[in-house]
Amino acid sequence: MIFKFTIISDENDDFLRIIDIDSEASFLDLHNAILESVDFEKNQMTSFFLCNDDWEKEQEITLVEMESSSEYDNLVMEDTILDQILTDEKQKLLFVFDMISDRAFFMELSEMIPGKDIDEAACVTLVGLPPIQIADDTDFIPLQKPNLSSEENFYGDESFDIDELDEEGFGDLNFDESSLFTDDNH
Repeated sequence: MIFKFTIISDENDDFLRIIDIDSEASFLDLHNAILESVDFEKNQMTSFFLCNDDWEKEQEITLVEMESSSEYDNLVMEDTILDQILTDEKQKLLFVFDMISDRAFFMELSEMIPGKDIDEAACVTLVGLPPIQIADDTDFIPLQKPNLSSEENFYGDESFDIDELDEEGFGDLNFDESSLFTDDNH
């Protein structure tokens, strides 16, 4: 039997891949076919997730064996055959290709073609450009220690003296706590 998977991305509206693969292939074969269809490197951690109709993650199928406290069995792509897990058309899956940023392709087993088989997975429809493989962190600006000098205004206070702060910038913490609670403050 041939499984036909339709793959889309929520990042690129014009992106579409349709992959035909034999139902007796492994999830690793499907993994490789997807990565080849989008020209992604194969050196990243990835996972498939079976999903319900609302795209909520259920069973995970990992690239490598991992410890899991999940209610589901730990399935590994290389050892898991497609037709052992996928039995219904319209089954939804997520293919998480960027684990750090939790970015994924949305997949559906769009057709099951009985009586036919193929030796190798094939991308039969290739439309649009895929998203980048790993999220770019150029928008991330690392926190930097401020460079204050006694000549600068500190929040508008021209009488600010940098020497009044201790090394952590909290000022003198040696004060009498009892002065905080007087009869006038209650």
